[in-house]
Amino acid sequence: MKIFNTPSNSSTITGFILLGFPSPRQGQIFLFVLFSIVYLLTLMGNGSIICAVCWGQRLHTAMYILLVNFSFLEICYVTPTVLNMLVNFLSETKIISFSGCFLQFYFFFSLGSTECLFLAAMAFDQYLAICRPLCYPTIITGRLCTKLAVSCWVFGFLWFLIPIIIISQMSFCGSRIIDHFLCDPGPLLALTCKRTAVMELALSTLKSSSPHYSISLHHGVPHSGPKSSTKGPLSSWTKKTFSTCGSHLAVVSLFCGSVLVIYGTPTSQHEDRMHKIVTLFYSL
Repeated sequence: MKIFNTPSNSSTITGFILLGFPSPRQGQIFLFVLFSIVYLLTLMGNGSIICAVCWGQRLHTAMYILLVNFSFLEICYVTPTVLNMLVNFLSETKIISFSGCFLQFYFFFSLGSTECLFLAAMAFDQYLAICRPLCYPTIITGRLCTKLAVSCWVFGFLWFLIPIIIISQMSFCGSRIIDHFLCDPGPLLALTCKRTAVMELALSTLKSSSPHYSISLHHGVPHSGPKSSTKGPLSSWTKKTFSTCGSHLAVVSLFCGSVLVIYGTPTSQHEDRMHKIVTLFYSL
């Protein structure tokens, strides 16, 4: 790991300073309590889904295999970010080590990419359930669902391996302050001593790699309806369709929409505070 030097001296710095949400001591305690409650609700909600599927024999189907993995992923996704943020609320120094910063960076984006892949897999499952109901049991088997889940985890964690290795080998100089509550690529790369072609390539990869566009495209393609002999009014089929995938569409819209606002548009258009708020929105 490179040595982080300040302009005033050449002493070795052990990490960065995450400003988080600057406020008086009372405000920090209030935010600590608020986010602690949200985190506990996240654990309880997703944990209850996992327990219900594991204990309910009737729920041991392909659809719920993906749902259990997604719930477990949600717990993993918020934990590295929220726990460090809660510690910083009560800390005076708000320092995060080099290794801690880059590990948080890697897990945050890897788990985010894994979530996008799971959303795409779940969208494919719901598409077949709605538009190919007679073929669904023969196509979506437990074996296929297990392969989809394993592929999402593996590719999600491999995707950011090379960019994080490149960024971790860069030299940082000047201020070590990151005006964020996590090690986000924009504020982090702003502290590098010089912008190289390799770094620009890594940054471009970080901004464009998550498969949000394919998910949005998949949901935006109009389907011709279920290919079965079931008869009924179109409004009835539409109602059943939205009851099946309405919650999924809500998750895709909230998560991918806010991500695209941050990483799909020029960063100069966003103030630091708004950047943090939107990042908090999709990450927590």
